[in-house]
Amino acid sequence: MRCALALLLLLAWPAQAAQLEARIDLSDQEMTVVFGGEVIHHWPVSTARAGKFTPTGLFHIQVMKRMHYSTLYNNAPMPFSMFFYGNFAIHGTTQIDLLGTPASAGCVRLHPDNAETLYSLIQQVGRSETLIEIVE
Repeated sequence: MRCALALLLLLAWPAQAAQLEARIDLSDQEMTVVFGGEVIHHWPVSTARAGKFTPTGLFHIQVMKRMHYSTLYNNAPMPFSMFFYGNFAIHGTTQIDLLGTPASAGCVRLHPDNAETLYSLIQQVGRSETLIEIVE
């Protein structure tokens, strides 16, 4: 019982403590950015296409790279990469015409301007104060 309570408190802590939240809805292919409890952005995204997957759950940003080139997909450019789960990242894309539809190999793609905005916000508040939530 004591362990279960501690686990519940631990799981609830990041959502309460995060100054910045990026909520990605896979069904709507949309990201909602919340800062200090206020919605500040709604952006279209592209997540996993058929046969691929985007992980769901709560995540923190692990690594940030202003410009990354995919080692898995022919050196595809990934500007403003914010890795949240292994090789999965939120990043800008050149395929902006596909935003709002599932099109990626699993990453969360954003318009490069929006990726830069999110990247800058995370730099300002810190990775530990940022929560990524991905829901189906």
